[in-house]
Amino acid sequence: MTRHTRRLSMTFQVAMAALAASLASAPLHAEEQTSVTNTAPDSAKPPVAEKREHSYTHHGITIADPYHWMKDQSYPKIDDADVIAHLERENAWFEAKMAPREALVEELFEEIKGRIKKDDSTVPQKDGDWMYWSAFEDGKEYRIHYRRPVAGGDDTVVLDENTLAEGKEYFRLGAFTISKNGRYLAYAYDDNGSERFTARIRDLETGELLPDVIPETLSGLTWVMDGTALVYGKANENWRVDNARLHILGTPVSEDVEIFREEDEGYRVGTGLTAQEDWLVIATGDNETSEVRLVRASDPTGEQILVRRREKGVEYDVDVRDGTLFIHTNKDHVNFSIANASLDAPGEWTTLIAGSDEFYLTDMDLYEGFYTTEGRLNGLDQIQLRSYADPAKITPVAFPEASYSAGLSNNREYATDTLRLAYESMVTPDTVYDYNVATGKLTTLKVQEIPSGYDPSLYVTERLTIIARDGAQVPVSVVRRKDRPAGGPMHLYSYGAYGIAIPPGFSTTRLSLVDRGMAYAIAHIRGGDDLGRNWYLQGKLNDRTNTFNDFVDVAEGLIERGITSKGKISISGGSAGGSLMGVVINTNPDLWGAVGAHVPFVDVLSTMLDEDLPLTPGEWPEWGNPIESKQAFAYILSYSPYDQVIAQNYPPMLVTAGLNDPRVTYWEPMKWVAKLREYKTGDNELLFKTNMGAGHGGKSGRFTALRETAEEFAFILDHLGLAETAAK
Repeated sequence: MTRHTRRLSMTFQVAMAALAASLASAPLHAEEQTSVTNTAPDSAKPPVAEKREHSYTHHGITIADPYHWMKDQSYPKIDDADVIAHLERENAWFEAKMAPREALVEELFEEIKGRIKKDDSTVPQKDGDWMYWSAFEDGKEYRIHYRRPVAGGDDTVVLDENTLAEGKEYFRLGAFTISKNGRYLAYAYDDNGSERFTARIRDLETGELLPDVIPETLSGLTWVMDGTALVYGKANENWRVDNARLHILGTPVSEDVEIFREEDEGYRVGTGLTAQEDWLVIATGDNETSEVRLVRASDPTGEQILVRRREKGVEYDVDVRDGTLFIHTNKDHVNFSIANASLDAPGEWTTLIAGSDEFYLTDMDLYEGFYTTEGRLNGLDQIQLRSYADPAKITPVAFPEASYSAGLSNNREYATDTLRLAYESMVTPDTVYDYNVATGKLTTLKVQEIPSGYDPSLYVTERLTIIARDGAQVPVSVVRRKDRPAGGPMHLYSYGAYGIAIPPGFSTTRLSLVDRGMAYAIAHIRGGDDLGRNWYLQGKLNDRTNTFNDFVDVAEGLIERGITSKGKISISGGSAGGSLMGVVINTNPDLWGAVGAHVPFVDVLSTMLDEDLPLTPGEWPEWGNPIESKQAFAYILSYSPYDQVIAQNYPPMLVTAGLNDPRVTYWEPMKWVAKLREYKTGDNELLFKTNMGAGHGGKSGRFTALRETAEEFAFILDHLGLAETAAK
């Protein structure tokens, strides 16, 4: 129910010698050219995957890929009997190997559940004539959404996710937006993990579910025409939103009008409303370029205003106040600035807030009497209030700790004198504040309740700096118990892609590791934008290996400081963070005591070569285009985890996948695990679990998902010798 749109997210050359080295390092073994029949399953041995001869050639370079058959050729339909059978064998092996740990899994599961308030609710927030909030009921897996009149009256249920999820293995609520007049709710849901959502509309006055059914949506739902119509984006056959469509309530979906179409296959389309809800924003872009159009929300099929034609590398998003455009852009500074323009000349930008080398300006929000900017200074979140009349007047919101995560949260009304804020740190639970704009006073509305108890005085957090091999100063956030001995085990987490920062926030689940003597560290490596936009740029495309080097250098730096020891470090990462896991186990396998790789993006080269996959064209600005560029081909090959598996002693590993995952397709981790089983030496455990009815996010439901966390923690603790009762 946000008020307006957001910016669309998500010179190195390889010399011929490096090219030759990268090709030589790829393990292209002669025996891969021979088909090997999979033997019958042996309960004492892990599954052995069949190898079938397959290769591909680009830029005169041939790569053998004997596990290519694991990609079901009827994808996105997955019905290959051999694929399903092998995944089931792997799941059976996972269950068999985890069975001796079941008591520990159950102990951890109960611990983690015990820290969650079973009947928790959000803080009600005003939007027009109503107060809205959501809550869990004791024993329920999903939220119930409520409202009540501001003027007084009974609570009513807006939507019960539990009812929608009944009888389903997976459920996820996507878009959820209520018309400005409060009458209609539009929502979208995914019930198999494929992220192809079905949109429905409910009349909140009568409780009636309207017959309108919009299938195959992927973007948000935006109310226009005074709550009588919706704008949405329909996914095409390649799971890409290349359009914006108008649906008028009560009319057949087949008659919906396409109001915008994007022709560049790498771009995605999204829509939203401006702060005053009078303009519909149609935004299109990829990971580095954007383009915005405006059209009256009262007449979405009318004439569109192109704000500024796309220019490679220029990102911008737009809001409008009383006919003046506010543009948040990186056009003139890598850390973004804010400019103004008029509707009559939208492409003529005048700087309002200049870009800064120190302050990374990540967002802006317009309100009636003021506007806000958000960003990071020295890697820490900042919220600033600004005056329309006096651009030099800045009022920062002050927070009590030296290291924390904070941001605006759930502010629905344009005319307001109070801002809702969210705050947490690695030792401070989630806290909801109201901030009085006039007085600057913070009022605490809610602090996350931990029913089983939490004593912050037992823990200490610190922010360290590790010098990477090229001199970069990499921040690291660490939390540990005060009674933990030096040099003990540690869990190290990171992501490192798409400019996504990992904030030093609070987690109740990680206490199950920390209370057993582990430190928990977050490496704020390049590839994320923790230290500004350049921090991100230094970890993408031809600088991608900085991300992997930073992670290894942080681990070694923490060892040198005596915080942990070699082989006592567990690590985890998912999706693009799974790429990180795949690289560092290839380059430095002896550093890690246990590894969790979740829906890992590990077959990077093959995926970036397959332009028919849903995300590939839009990912080229992030990873490179190996179809067009031999240099990009060689560079990706040099680190692609699947391609760089070699014969060595890999650490204990737990790998997960989702059969319906459209982001990291199931066959990437499937192929990777098969190749690791073939090449790895030693007896270290390798487990692979595929959720057969879920997608990228794993199982749904607040408690069901926690069991998978408990499984991962049991795996880690067992391999680090910490499978004991938690400290009190």
